[in-house]
Amino acid sequence: MRIQAELGQTPPGRGSALTVGVFDGVHLGHRRLLSELVAEASRSGLAAGVLTFRNHPTSVLRPDFDLRYLTTLESRVRLLESTGVDYVIPVTFDAELSRMGAPSFISMLRERLDMKALVVGPDFAMGHRRGGTTAALSALAPEAGFELKIVEPLHDASGHPVRSSSVRGALAAGEVRRVSDLLGRRLALKGKVVAGYGRGASLGYPTANLETLSCLALPGDGVYAAWASIAGRRYMSATSIGARPTFGEGGRAVEAFILDYNEDIYGGDVELEFVDRLRGQIAFDSVEALQDQMRDDVNRVRAILTVGCALPV
Repeated sequence: MRIQAELGQTPPGRGSALTVGVFDGVHLGHRRLLSELVAEASRSGLAAGVLTFRNHPTSVLRPDFDLRYLTTLESRVRLLESTGVDYVIPVTFDAELSRMGAPSFISMLRERLDMKALVVGPDFAMGHRRGGTTAALSALAPEAGFELKIVEPLHDASGHPVRSSSVRGALAAGEVRRVSDLLGRRLALKGKVVAGYGRGASLGYPTANLETLSCLALPGDGVYAAWASIAGRRYMSATSIGARPTFGEGGRAVEAFILDYNEDIYGGDVELEFVDRLRGQIAFDSVEALQDQMRDDVNRVRAILTVGCALPV
């Protein structure tokens, strides 16, 4: 099986405390679970390991499933490693793995990674048809020779569990402040600057048009205050996401007007950190009305981000 080869690439060297999942976004709920994993491993003298699926299992079980990820796999692994775990192993969820029962999956983890503890949330399930519920794993644990630790989920201010789906919902609504609260950091979006229609330059506000990965979730249509990182330096940015309703041009685009920056960055990379939403997309009656609004957007971005300079990133 493919997963057996993937697991064999990172031998832990000693017994492991493991957790398993996609961990898309590595939000605060994930971080709570990972903190408990690291603590459990430390108490037991084990290595803390994370198995993260490269792809979401539902993408295999339902081919019509269209998911936009909060982070790339590379970013996800980096964020997982930053939590203090000893190792992270990306594994591929495929049709063969989907047919493996929970006891066989556990046996493989015991054999390949010397798993002695499994740390999961209360809604966790693994194996064929999600047969390895926490109740089933609790019954299996003594015989299989591992300890099961169940971590209660983190809840937001409204009392709802913090989940990747709730982050995606807030992001689709353009609620980037709430996204930051759920992630414990600002949402970052990286892309290569490509040629656009040139409308911004003709209006006096030249924009960097970012080509982003189609698998990534974008904030809902609107205009945002964001930080743009270019070659290690940060600049204020008024960033528009969506179609161009005034001119009726093309599909969704990510366009950043980077304040106080005049260099040619075509072909270069820009990373945007979203701070706040200014407004939704508007179709203006005239170019002059659009220019007035863009001037107001830029002034608001300066005000928001100037205050934000004194706040933790």
